[in-house]
Amino acid sequence: MIVPRAVTAPDAQLRVAMGWKGTRRTAASAALAGAVALLLAAAPAVGAEPRTGTGSGAGTVPSFASAAARQEPSAPAPVPRLPRDFRGKGRWIVRDLGITVPFTWEGRDGDSQMTAGGPRYPIWFTNLIHHGTLYTLTYKWPGLTEHPCSRIPGFDLEALNKGFENARFVGPETLRRTPQRRVNHWRVGVVLPELPPGNYPRLPLALGDIYVDEDDPGTFWQVLQFGVQNLYDPELDEWLVMDTFEHRPGTVTLPRRCEPPR
Repeated sequence: MIVPRAVTAPDAQLRVAMGWKGTRRTAASAALAGAVALLLAAAPAVGAEPRTGTGSGAGTVPSFASAAARQEPSAPAPVPRLPRDFRGKGRWIVRDLGITVPFTWEGRDGDSQMTAGGPRYPIWFTNLIHHGTLYTLTYKWPGLTEHPCSRIPGFDLEALNKGFENARFVGPETLRRTPQRRVNHWRVGVVLPELPPGNYPRLPLALGDIYVDEDDPGTFWQVLQFGVQNLYDPELDEWLVMDTFEHRPGTVTLPRRCEPPR
């Protein structure tokens, strides 16, 4: 996943987690990922299908997306919280590359795993929280020649949800898909420098728009992520769109390539 606030390590790691796949997997980029994790402030992954928005309201809908009916923000809803056990299927969308691949997101006992694409698709990666460590492994991506497994220790479900507590409530929306879904739109992000306010050069490192079910902040229907966590993509933005999301245990499997040496 991405908003001015005090810099804390957990929030930084959340930004990396939201864009799990996005940080580069070379040794140098692994160092960059770690630096970003330490710099990003206390919050994805994780868009109406797909649209972008800012603080209070109006956004634009890319041509591949369904429109989202906008309403004025009301009192903040409960913040997003990824559950301990869940499973869902959907699509991972990289619009500027014209790529859409199958996507799964599953959780079990507090661990969780994203998988996009597969051996027969142009992109294929997995990101997972496993026993208190954040792993990311990209098997395939256009132009990618290196495929190491990167690790960020000291990151778990509690840290992820702690970061979500600082998300900004944009407002209620309706995703005009089949079926239509009533959601609450949240934004997380990090911009440096955070302070002071006024006319100062600023760099938006990472942004995330998270759309959770209106009645259940633990059901995630859509996420847009934009920023350094998406360095493989020329436009720095990628979408995940869920078609199903069930609150029952999924499957989380640490790839052999990510296992510690024996």
